[in-house]
Amino acid sequence: MSRDAVAGADGLLRCPWSLSQPELTVYHDEEWGRPVRTVTGLFERLTLEAFQSGLSWLTILRKRENFRTAFAGFDPEQVAAFGPSDIDRLLGDAGIVRNRAKIEAAVHNAGVVAGMGHDFVDLVWSHADPGRPRPTLADWRATSPESVALARALKQRGIRFFGPTTAYAMMQATGLVDDHLADCQVPDLFPPPAR
Repeated sequence: MSRDAVAGADGLLRCPWSLSQPELTVYHDEEWGRPVRTVTGLFERLTLEAFQSGLSWLTILRKRENFRTAFAGFDPEQVAAFGPSDIDRLLGDAGIVRNRAKIEAAVHNAGVVAGMGHDFVDLVWSHADPGRPRPTLADWRATSPESVALARALKQRGIRFFGPTTAYAMMQATGLVDDHLADCQVPDLFPPPAR
């Protein structure tokens, strides 16, 4: 049997990406792949994954609390109300990633998400792929048919700075797909349905 996962300091097998820094191990074990079903939670992940584009996830993870403060706890209604002075404030905030296109997209996207309300959650979760078996390293991918469809559906509603690769990363982070390696020893995120 192939052994793609790697043993951590505690002896548990984990996805290799999670072992380079303690913050990544905690994120892997406690959050990555766990279902997120709230508007605010999904808007946060959508926004953070868009900010991560071209950067290391560790960079975003280390700035996450600053992002939460800067973006009003990722409350879409509050962020949608941001104006030019808020954009300037965010561009001057060294605690976040200061990219005008990503900041403006986050504010715009907040308006779209606020307008959709809980329909945003329903739309995102309509693209889940919970039945797919856990992958091996050879199976890992950057997109899927579901992520292409999710990116397309959200773009049709006006979401910006969100393509299939960003959509797939969000799907992995929010439990729409369980991409922990087959031999990773985290608990099953999608238990079999009760019969």
